[in-house]
Amino acid sequence: MAWSRDDERILAQIERHLIDDDPRLAARLEEFNERVRRKEEADRRRRMRRERRRLRRPRGSTVVIMVSWLLIATLIVTLLIMALRHDAAAALPL
Repeated sequence: MAWSRDDERILAQIERHLIDDDPRLAARLEEFNERVRRKEEADRRRRMRRERRRLRRPRGSTVVIMVSWLLIATLIVTLLIMALRHDAAAALPL
């Protein structure tokens, strides 16, 4: 929700009075605000990096593992086909 013009004007007056009355407290509050801004920026960058990692292509090790599983499955299917053909050929009378 946005502040009204009157609210912003009143807050600006309070800020000016605080700076005039207690500059040390004002400096500490400004330092705190800067720390919060830096932390929020770091958190935002971390979230963006995490998002990019989630969207990027699979790693090389993942590709190698998937190709290995595909080759193993192909080998098993080939051996089964060869065994079934051999059994069928042995069952035929000569």
